Amino acid sequence: MFARGAAVALVQPQWGQVRNMATLKDITRRLKSIKNIQKITKSMKMVSAAKYARAERELKPARVYGIGALSLYEKAEIKAPEDKKKHLLIGVSSDRGLCGAIHTSIAKTLKNEITNLSNAGKEVMVVGVGDKIRGLLQRTHGNYFLLTFKEVGRRPPSFGDASAIALELLNSGYEFDEGSVIYNRFRSVISYKTDEKPIFSFETVAGSESLSIYDDIDADVLRNYQEFTLANILYYSLKESTTSEQSARMTAMDNASKNASEMIDKLTLTFNRTRQAVITKELIEIISGAAALD
Repeated sequence: MFARGAAVALVQPQWGQVRNMATLKDITRRLKSIKNIQKITKSMKMVSAAKYARAERELKPARVYGIGALSLYEKAEIKAPEDKKKHLLIGVSSDRGLCGAIHTSIAKTLKNEITNLSNAGKEVMVVGVGDKIRGLLQRTHGNYFLLTFKEVGRRPPSFGDASAIALELLNSGYEFDEGSVIYNRFRSVISYKTDEKPIFSFETVAGSESLSIYDDIDADVLRNYQEFTLANILYYSLKESTTSEQSARMTAMDNASKNASEMIDKLTLTFNRTRQAVITKELIEIISGAAALD
């Protein structure tokens, strides 16, 4: 009876030891995985910091284009008549993620605008600048899309990119009366705000009563100026959105690196405790076995 009991006593710790060793292997595997992820997030943070510095440096002169383009609308108090029904929404985003709520804030604003304008009896069409906007709205608001643009955010935006978007929009055949450009306006390294700027069609600007204060303007000149203004506003919005995106990605990667450090510390503590328990258990088994032989 004692021999059988001793055999059972010797077999059971072996199963426990295997189970503890498996736990140690799992913890080691998780530690290695999290450390690799931390290396990636730190690298992405450094890359985003370099891109952010460049984007912020290029944002200051771009703001001059945006403010100057909007000055005519503000000074002349241009507004679309109430009977005009066609409204265009341009959401400025990018193709890349891992930057917090940059894209979802634009999508949320677009959804609210679509709902409000549709309830007011207006025809709404959406232009998505960036593949993330299309992905977020395709399932619920896919029928509102007029145009979508990809390959946004891989390189710093230029005025040529904004001009290409404006030209594609003007050649789409959709005659809108007024619209809005929705983008993320950069405020600081840790802060941005979803904002929108108005845009108007050539007919709306030409038919404005307050435009007469600027003397007679030739129709061709006004049309060229209107196209140039649209490109300027898009360029300004792209620069603001890019700077906000890079700062948000830098902050997100910094938070991810800190969370990885906390997980590594907790797993390291768990690993040490588990290993100490295994060692203590093995010592107890050795001492118990030696005492049983005596």
